[in-house]
Amino acid sequence: MDLDEFEAAISLLVTQMEHQPEDRHEIYLQIREKLNEMRAFGMPLPADLVKLEEELEAEFAADKSG
Repeated sequence: MDLDEFEAAISLLVTQMEHQPEDRHEIYLQIREKLNEMRAFGMPLPADLVKLEEELEAEFAADKSG
């Protein structure tokens, strides 16, 4: 996959998250997987996607502890 394909796949997942909030955690895991694939290929990560990943990670960590 090239950078554009990764970004398109992640964009689709973000759209799904907005329209299917009940699947939010599962979609977050898929976004995280895509970002990890980009890291593994040494691709630059868009800052907005890294921020989204951090926000979702914090959200689900808070859900677990609370």
